Amino acid sequence: MNFNFSFCSSLFFLLLLIIFPFVGVVGVGQNVLFGIVIPYVAVAIFLIGFLYRVLTWARSPVPFKIQSTCGQQKTLPWIKHSKLENPSNSWEVFGRMFLEIFFFRSLFRNVRVDLIRDESKAIYWSSKWLWFFSILFHYAFLIVLLRHLRFFTDPVLSFVHILEKFGGFLEIGVPIMYLGGIILLVATIVLLLRRIFIRGLRYISLPSDYFSLFLIIGIAATGILMRYFTRVDIVTIKELTMGLVTFNPVIPQGDISPLFYIHLFLVSFLFIYFPFTKLMHMGGIFLSPTRNSSNNNRMVRHVNPWNPEVEVHTYEEYEEEFREKMKKAGLPLEKE
Repeated sequence: MNFNFSFCSSLFFLLLLIIFPFVGVVGVGQNVLFGIVIPYVAVAIFLIGFLYRVLTWARSPVPFKIQSTCGQQKTLPWIKHSKLENPSNSWEVFGRMFLEIFFFRSLFRNVRVDLIRDESKAIYWSSKWLWFFSILFHYAFLIVLLRHLRFFTDPVLSFVHILEKFGGFLEIGVPIMYLGGIILLVATIVLLLRRIFIRGLRYISLPSDYFSLFLIIGIAATGILMRYFTRVDIVTIKELTMGLVTFNPVIPQGDISPLFYIHLFLVSFLFIYFPFTKLMHMGGIFLSPTRNSSNNNRMVRHVNPWNPEVEVHTYEEYEEEFREKMKKAGLPLEKE
């Protein structure tokens, strides 16, 4: 797809998402819509959509083993078996999935291939930088998400305090700068630049690929602006969020910055958008048959449980049924 269209349309849509709550709150005064109604709708759509996608994948038949392996399969005792690359039982599959989910093992081992046209050969480059920024992105996102639990719990959970101390151990600025949000923003920008400057990746990128990154950049940027550059009433915001989580929603009388409503609307839109995009790999990785299957085809005979009973009409039965017609047509018969 054309790069200019994909990039510009995604950026333009993000700007509309920023303008929409600003006009709605400042111009029209729809604080209830953007502070209560839309967040509830977003969470409901996220939960229903997430469960629907996961249950749909779980019900999908897998009639045979389609695991993706690249190591030595378990065979004879004197041949060394690659347990993580080619698991043969559930425990080895668990080890493979654990490293994949928490450490992105396959991405760590990934290499980049370039073709030298003048010499007609391929060269392979390490892609550890992609693994590094992907790790930073996902774990920073997780830490930021968990740290926001302070707005939805009273008293604040103990591990949230630990995350805050861990993220602000440098003690830079007042209020203290948390590394999680900064790392999230930087890592997302790097992943966006990767799609822009790598020609092959830019060629296959869709508007949805750019928009997901733009949306997360918008969420991280508005959060950083609220914490370090603008005056936001944290007590009033927590009063609003606690009302949402206790199902006793109310718009506080205090002054809430329009920037907060923009931030909340972008987060709500991400919740709505999440179940219908590639971001659902968060749930899909657990149900991927290429990853969660053990390669024990030589040890266990697998029978497709979804094969229906087929009514067989043998040739003998066919000949018996059409014997006279076949005889009149001069066709050969096995039984006269």
